[in-house]
Parts: sequence; structure tokens; C-alpha cells
Amino acid sequence: MPGETQQFQTYVEEILDALAQHPEREAVVHEDQRITAAELRDLVYRMARALRARGLGRGSTVTLLSGNLPGTIAARYAANLLGCTINHLYNKLSVEVQAAIVRDVETTALVVDPRLAQRAADLVALAPISDVLVLGEAKVGDDLLALAADQSAEPLASLARPEDISSIRHTGGTTGHPKGICSTFAQGVAFRNALELSDAPERQLACTTLAHAAGHLADHTLAGNGTVVLLDDFDATEVLAAVERERITRVFVLPPLLYQLLDHPAAATADTSSLRNLFYGGCPASPTRLAEAVRRFGPVLFQAYGQNEAGAISTLSVEDHDPERPDRLRSAGKVLADVEVEIRDPEGRALPTGELGEICVRAASVMQGYWKQPELTAEVLRDGWLHTGDLGRLDAEGYLTVVDRLKDMIIVVGGHVYTTELEEVLNTHPQVLQSAVFGVPDADRMEQVHAVVVVAPGSTPDERELRELVRQERGAMYEPARITLTDALPLTDAGKPDKKLLRRQAEAAAS
Repeated sequence: MPGETQQFQTYVEEILDALAQHPEREAVVHEDQRITAAELRDLVYRMARALRARGLGRGSTVTLLSGNLPGTIAARYAANLLGCTINHLYNKLSVEVQAAIVRDVETTALVVDPRLAQRAADLVALAPISDVLVLGEAKVGDDLLALAADQSAEPLASLARPEDISSIRHTGGTTGHPKGICSTFAQGVAFRNALELSDAPERQLACTTLAHAAGHLADHTLAGNGTVVLLDDFDATEVLAAVERERITRVFVLPPLLYQLLDHPAAATADTSSLRNLFYGGCPASPTRLAEAVRRFGPVLFQAYGQNEAGAISTLSVEDHDPERPDRLRSAGKVLADVEVEIRDPEGRALPTGELGEICVRAASVMQGYWKQPELTAEVLRDGWLHTGDLGRLDAEGYLTVVDRLKDMIIVVGGHVYTTELEEVLNTHPQVLQSAVFGVPDADRMEQVHAVVVVAPGSTPDERELRELVRQERGAMYEPARITLTDALPLTDAGKPDKKLLRRQAEAAAS
């Protein structure tokens, strides 16, 4: 009827409705488990009732300490159906940092992967939790799958309201007070709708943690009547084999993992013809390596640029991945239709097209704020705009280029060194596969440019050649004070180069 308001539907309800449309279709695959849509839907409702029987509901925080299991997906949906807040723990964080996060978000229940039972016991010793539930049998906690099996699979209405916090995601967070990013159920729906992805059923390979972008993509896949194939972790051999075996159409990787696929010997022979979208994002990518990836895997690359604080900001389409256009590959694509972007100077004034400044965003998907940190929230959320901390520029065609993180920019005598620009130059050397650039303070507290370079197997690039390349392309100001050759970069849980660790190692070596 005219004037009638449409009832809000959470992302979980959208997915459950989709699972009901084709109950016999394959929904989730993990090792030898092949779970139908009906089975997954039933498991979500049973789990929701089991969690409700433990006293969980709106306002409760459920923390997940789990890898890529079907039960991880079901538990998140079940908890969010009840209006609970979900908090994922990255598995590779220290137990002390995990305990700080558990206490910070006021965890009511901890849902545990049985393979992480010992870590759960260590965690609970540091941060007592009233309810520990395990996705299977273990020496710690109660078996959530057994509890769910005793419950009804009848549909259960969502208790969540649009303004309720659906998730608290932590960013940075290896030291100090955790920085939790709060998103509401309404913002979560806006985030998923903003990506403008195909509605065709997909077969997605989740080979990175479900706590990161692969989890968001899994929601879209399941809502679109697709199938999610789970791998426990990223391994280039297993990923290429799974793409061929499962006829995967969609996969998300971070750029360092894309390079591992590209450099793997099996990439030349593996059948990846089923791929329609090879998504990447999460950290800067090398235009040189992206061009190689297009030539290797075909016109399937798709970049999504965003932040946990902002949601999706821009995308670089498959069509825009032209190996003959490195300038286009250097960009993060065009700003999404429902997102506003301004490039601002340090005083907050909007800058004209082509000028470099901080990327500021206004959109329905922007976070509510940082959990229990109003002063930090006020620093980044001002007058309805999120100040991302990323430096970038918009060109005349509307393409957004991200140049660096403000905090990663290195201040040197004579100006600023933008780390991504230096990495791009180093990556063009034929014997360089990847690089990471960061600043390290010297004895006088002046930052010195350090570069860690991943070399191709069996090669040893001449350091003088690398320095000459940098001087020619960027000038003497960009020349690193130190270049370290290595076989691989350390990565964070999410798959990004761990520059914090590299910086600590460099500082320790210099002391």
C-alpha cells in the first residue's frame, strides 16, 4: 500500500530466505563435508535456539575463535539472528592480545574451533568467560553442535534491530588498547549492497580467514544461491587445485597471495578457466604484477578498495584491468554510486581534481564508531565524514588512486617518500617479486627509508642496480638507506605484509 514502510530485513534473514529457495543445492563444502542449503539453514536455526537457551540475545557479545569451518558461518548467522554482536579473533594474534580484545568487547560467550581448544583454555585463563561453546567435542567447554542437534529447526524470527551493533572488528591491534570498529545491522546491509556484484550463482573459494573480506563475500555468495568452498588456510598449491577440482568462479586474495599464485609452477598448467572474478584488495598492489596476473589468468581481476571503518569505497572493474594501462592498474577504480569521496588538505578543505590529500568518505556503510573510544571516534568521524587516513587523488575521469597511508608516509630531508610509489618502482625490476618499504628512525630520530625485497628464486639482484633504478624513476630522495633481500615477506593474519614486524626487526638489527 502507498505510504507503507518496508520492514527491515537483516543480512541473515536474506541468506536464510535464499537457502530456502533451493534446499537441495550445495551450500558449503569443507574437506569431505558437502552441506546442502537446507542443512545449513536448519543448523543456523538450531544453533540460534541453543544460544538463546544459554541466555544469549540482543546486547550479548559472541566472540569467535575459529578457522574456516561450516560451523563458523552458522554460528555467526545464529548469533546475529538473535541480535547478538559478533567479534572475530584473528587466530595468529598472541593470547595476551586476544585476551585484551575478549575483555574489551565484554564477551558473553566464546565459540571455539575444536582445533583451537588449547588456545581457548589459555585464553579463558587470562580472560574468564561465562560460556565456552565448541564446534565439536573438546576438553574445554560444551559441544555447540550437540546442543544444537537437540533443538528445533523451525524458522525463528530475527530479534535484531537496524541500530543494533552486528559486529565489532578490530584493526591494527598488535599492541596497546584494541581498536574495535562497530557496525550496525543497517550498515552491514548497506555495505553488501554497495559492492555491485553479479547476482548470478557463484562457486566461491574461501582461502583466507572468514574474519576478513572472504566472510563478507561468503554472505553475498550464499544470498545469491551460490556455494562456498572452504580451505583452512591459503596455500597456493591447494588453491589452484581447488579452483580446478571445484570449478570455482570467485575467489578473494590479498595482493601478496595473488603473487604467490602467479609465481607457483602449477599456475601455468592448472585449469582456472572457470574463474569469473579473482577479487583482490586489502593492501596496495603492484601494477607490474597485476599486468602479469591478467596475462596469466585472463580478464578476471577485480579490485575492491575499502576499510572496515568505511565499507566499500571504490572498485576497479574487470574491464579496467588493461595490462597496457599501468596508470589505470595503479588506481583503486571508480567510487561506488552510493559513496561520496572528497580529497582534503590537513585543514579539512576540499582539494581540486588531481591534488593529493586525505581521502574522506561519506556513506551509509560508514562505521558507527570505535568501541568505547569516543575521543578516537571524534578524530576520524567529523561532520558526517570519515577521515580514512589514506592519502590519494581523484582524476578527471573519476578514478581514485591511493598513494599511501598517512602514518606510513616517510618524512625525509627534502620532502616525503610515499611507500607504495617506491614499492612500485622496485617491483618493476625483473628479479624482484615483491617489496615492502617502511621508515625506521635513526639515532637522531630522523626516519630512514628501508626496503625489504623478495627476489625471484635463484637470483640475486645487484643492490647498485636497484638503487640506480630508484634514482632514475623517483630521484635520490627515494633511495633507501638500507635494502634487504629475502625469500618471502611475513604476513599478518589477513594476508597483508607485516610492516610492523619488519620495522621491529630493522630497529633491533640497528641497536
